[in-house]
Amino acid sequence: MPSDEKLVHPISSEELERRWSAVRTAMDDQGVGALVMQNNNEFLGGYVKWFTDIPARNSYPHTIIFHREDKMTLVCQGPMDGDRSIKEATMGTRGIGRICTNPSYSSINYTKTYDATQAADDLRSRGYKTIGFVGPGAISYPFVEHLKENVSAEFIDASDLVDGIKAIKSPEEIERIKETALMQDQVIEAIAANIKPGMKDFEVAALAQYTGQINGSEQGIFLGTSAPQGKPSMFMQRHNQGRELQEGDHLALLVENNGPGGFYTEISRTFVLGKASNQLTDDFQATVEAQQNTLKMLKPGVPCKDIYEAHNEYMRSQGLPEERRLYSHGQGYDMVERPLIRDDETMTLEKDMNIVVHPGFGNDRVFAVVCDNYLITENGVSKCLHKTPQKIIEVY
Repeated sequence: MPSDEKLVHPISSEELERRWSAVRTAMDDQGVGALVMQNNNEFLGGYVKWFTDIPARNSYPHTIIFHREDKMTLVCQGPMDGDRSIKEATMGTRGIGRICTNPSYSSINYTKTYDATQAADDLRSRGYKTIGFVGPGAISYPFVEHLKENVSAEFIDASDLVDGIKAIKSPEEIERIKETALMQDQVIEAIAANIKPGMKDFEVAALAQYTGQINGSEQGIFLGTSAPQGKPSMFMQRHNQGRELQEGDHLALLVENNGPGGFYTEISRTFVLGKASNQLTDDFQATVEAQQNTLKMLKPGVPCKDIYEAHNEYMRSQGLPEERRLYSHGQGYDMVERPLIRDDETMTLEKDMNIVVHPGFGNDRVFAVVCDNYLITENGVSKCLHKTPQKIIEVY
């Protein structure tokens, strides 16, 4: 297969073949003829990326039909009624046998079924009895409805079929995940070296984004707003990052970007322009201890619900608020992947899962949080994938 010098960090063809083989075996066991998935924005493209190594493109959906006994069909942006067979695969079309195109746009309502019409034609020609949607929450409603109305088959949610395979990382994937964590350490180091009074919060976030991209990142978000000590420094996006940093301020920064090859980890540290108060130091340390408490419970076979309940019991014992949203979860090509460490998750932990742990709490004086990634090992968890010390970063 010819190489493609335009691809920055392609996954190996051997890794793609491993994924396809595992999924096709599961499809055969469950009698599923094809899987249908879609991405349409940068932060919900993990399924398509996992099957094809094609990242999401904002507002230009990529629909993948993964056939149990044939190469994939890709429906994507392009000329109206485009339809071509792939005779010789390139690095950008590995595993794809047919590409259908049309000029649809998520923002233009009357094009809402263009993709679905081409996908339905492809599926009808195969005569499948059972078709599975993968990640239906990321597939547009008109697309799903059109397929159900125009293809005579039973449609099921096949996300669990894929999630159980995708959540366990291969050796190649683990190496990429470690590269992402290293890149994020470099981001934190760059901020520590450059943050100063007079900078706007969005300038700090822009430096984080730039440092990530020159070190292999493709996409991500950078949340953080500064505040005087004694007031909370909240995770907020660029729209709210207009404040100017002053001497003595603190800023809690969350770096959620992917690294070389598209895998996510995330890190959060708190910066202080000067010396951190005892109260801020104590609150930050409380989150480090909460993370350590969770790490003791992370091991193969443990139900996520049990960890979540134990975490909240620990938080109550420390006089801290319970978790009501999400403080720990899997990561891969999506920023948030299964398993979720929560009481509604049915998965149990397994070896080689990539888990981020970010306990925190907020009140009228502080927003305290720490965030790092770990791998599930045979007997527990790996050392922290991030090498940045778990302490407040004081900048003088």
